Amino acid sequence: MTSATTVAPTASSPAVTARRGESPRRRGRGGERVVQWLFIAPAVVYIALFFGYPIVQNTLMSFQDYTTKTFFTGEAPWVGFANYATVIGSSLFSTTLINTGLFTVGSIIGQFVVGIALALFFRKKFPLNGVLRSLLLVPWLLPLIASSAVWKWMLDQDSGVINQSLQVLHLTAKGVPWLNDPNVALIAVIMVNIWLGIPFNVTILYSGLQDIPQELYEAGSLDGATGWKSFRYITWPNLRPVVSVVLVLGVVYTLKVLDIILGLTGGGPANSTETLATNAYHLSFVDFTFGAGAAVSNILIIISLLFSFIYLRVNRRAVDE
Repeated sequence: MTSATTVAPTASSPAVTARRGESPRRRGRGGERVVQWLFIAPAVVYIALFFGYPIVQNTLMSFQDYTTKTFFTGEAPWVGFANYATVIGSSLFSTTLINTGLFTVGSIIGQFVVGIALALFFRKKFPLNGVLRSLLLVPWLLPLIASSAVWKWMLDQDSGVINQSLQVLHLTAKGVPWLNDPNVALIAVIMVNIWLGIPFNVTILYSGLQDIPQELYEAGSLDGATGWKSFRYITWPNLRPVVSVVLVLGVVYTLKVLDIILGLTGGGPANSTETLATNAYHLSFVDFTFGAGAAVSNILIIISLLFSFIYLRVNRRAVDE
């Protein structure tokens, strides 16, 4: 009879070496994760404090009767959806909703069309190209209040340089009431916002054009893809991801435009330029009904999120196809 004996693995055996080798790797991976979280932590804290907390507080405020009295008593009774019902049921809500849509669509179309035209123009090499592109950024760098003050003077019915120029060119017999006529005021505000948004569109679209290989145009020219065909079959497909970013960011920025409208018209005349953003401002800081103002702000946020989600979904489906 022979008995089987079990030999314990020595320190130098492969099994022990393998088990010992797993521990440093796991420690290394754990250390890498800690380092990664340390790099991410400042951004997470910043977003939580300056974005997360205001959104949560604004949402809670929209469900409360939050007025100036609350600052003294500390009491803000819970009213549920009463603020939303009041805001949506008001006669001004439909006007602000339509004005917001017209202002956003008009601004985005104008900014994008002019922006892509200038981006294609600056792609060509000519003297002072860089200087002109630098000067194009000036409207983007100026404070919005300063820009609106200058434009308000330029659009003045009696002494504005725009009306004087139109009269000199015999395009109009008298000054156009750009900011005083309810039928024209929204168009004037859209024009100013287009002027402000062109630098952003040109900068992003020009960067996208620079990433398109020149070899594609050379190969396309051999197949007859020149001029409009070159833009349609080469430039546009390669520029589509950049266009998506420009349009989505443009809509989000335009929906919340406040400074330029307050500086030019203040939402008037006759609420012809009153948007959701200016309505939220007036409710909160003019009428001091902070709950109703927060409700309008949340509606504006929901509209922005819905548009971004739908547009990105449609664009992703188009890219997959």
